[in-house]
Amino acid sequence: MRKVQMIVPLVMILALVIGCEDDESTNQPQTGMLTLNLTGLENLGSDYAYEGWILVGGSPVSTGVFTVDDNGDLSASTFELPLTDLQAATKFILTIEPSPDSDPSPASTHYLAGDFSQGNASLSVGDAAALGDDFTASTGTYILATPTNNPSSDENSGIWFLDLSSGNPAQGLFLPTLPDGWKYEGWAVIDGTPVTTGTFLSATVGDDSAPYSGPENGPEFPGEDFLVNAPAGLTFPTDLAGGAAVISIEPDPDNSAAPFALKPLVGNIPPDATDHMTYEMGNNASAFPAGTASW
Repeated sequence: MRKVQMIVPLVMILALVIGCEDDESTNQPQTGMLTLNLTGLENLGSDYAYEGWILVGGSPVSTGVFTVDDNGDLSASTFELPLTDLQAATKFILTIEPSPDSDPSPASTHYLAGDFSQGNASLSVGDAAALGDDFTASTGTYILATPTNNPSSDENSGIWFLDLSSGNPAQGLFLPTLPDGWKYEGWAVIDGTPVTTGTFLSATVGDDSAPYSGPENGPEFPGEDFLVNAPAGLTFPTDLAGGAAVISIEPDPDNSAAPFALKPLVGNIPPDATDHMTYEMGNNASAFPAGTASW
C-alpha cells in the first residue's frame, strides 16, 4: 500500500509539470516569416537603407531594414514577425530611410507597395501607397540647342526638354505629378558619363540649377547648356550627338550624383542629330523594380 501511495503523488507532480510547460508554450507569441523577392533595387550607399513596413489596423509596423549591394542582392530577404501582425496585415510598403535613422516612422520616400491577398502582395511603384503611377503613359521630347550663350554657336552642346515641332517652344515632357519624397531629374550622357541637367517637379518651368550654362536666360523648361565648368574627364563645349537623354525619378533627399534606378524616359540621341530638331524619347517604365512580399 505504501508503494501505491507514493506513486500517486509522483504522477500528480509529473502532470503538474507537464501542464505548466504546455501553458508556457501556449502563452508564448507565435511568429511567422515574411519573405521579400525583389528585383531592380540598387545600392543606396552608406547613408541610406531600405525598410519594409506592413500596415496593421492602418498603422505601419516595421518588418526590418536591409541594404542592397552592387549586384542587386539583398542583405536580408526574410524577416521574423509576430504571426498576429502578419495575419492582420493589409499592405506592404518599401521605403528609403536615412542610415542611421532616429525616426521610428516611415520616411515619405515610398518606393514599392502592394496589398496582401492570402499572404501574398505584388509590389510595384504604381501602387497608391508608393509613387502612385506606373509611368507607362509618360512621353517626352527634347531639342539640342544652346540658348544661354549669345552667339549661335556650339548648338549641339545643350539639351532642352521641350517640343519645337510647331515652331514655338512647347511642353515636351508629360509625366505624372510626384508624391512627397521624389523629384524628376534630367540627364545627358556625354562620352558615357551621365551629367545632370537639374531637378524639377514641373515640366513647364525651368529646373532648379544651371551649373554648366552660359550667362543668358534659358527657356522656361527643364534643360541645360554644357558650356562651362565641365566635370573631370569631360570638355565643354561638347557635341551631344550619339549620346543619350534620360529623365529619372530621384529620392529627395538624394545622396548620389548618379541617376537613380527609376528612369521612365530614355532616348538615344542620333549620331547625326542637328540643333533645333525635336526628338522623341522612349518609355522605359517596364524596367522599373518590382517584386513580392509573402508569408
